Amino acid sequence: MESLDERIRAYDGELVALTRENPQARQLATIPGIGVINATALLAAVGDGSAFAKGRDLAAWLGLTPRRHSTGGKTKLFGISKRGNKYLRTQLLHGARAAALVHSAKTSTRIGAWLRQLLTRAHPNVVVVSLAANAGLSFKKT
Repeated sequence: MESLDERIRAYDGELVALTRENPQARQLATIPGIGVINATALLAAVGDGSAFAKGRDLAAWLGLTPRRHSTGGKTKLFGISKRGNKYLRTQLLHGARAAALVHSAKTSTRIGAWLRQLLTRAHPNVVVVSLAANAGLSFKKT
């Protein structure tokens, strides 16, 4: 059991070192809900993000945008599509849940005010997905 803990600590140290060395990873780690694991995973899967024209394209690739169905000129939005990279989507949702519901909503920053306002009119799970999708938008800006 101790050797497993030591191996985990060693891998965590490697991820921290990779994040410190890479300027993109350092910048990604400043986004609420994205730590060293999410930053390195995003960089490994997406690279510099040049394959996506805008952040919403990245969010759609991750499966964080709502499915749409339209008929007769009326558009209905359903839950997130859940297509794309399941690991990254899950990691971003866990990070967003921790950031949104525990920390960011209580701060006096712009994102904190946005989260508090969104929490008054939407279900907490919708807020979590919105924050995770915004991480994709922020990634594209880096």
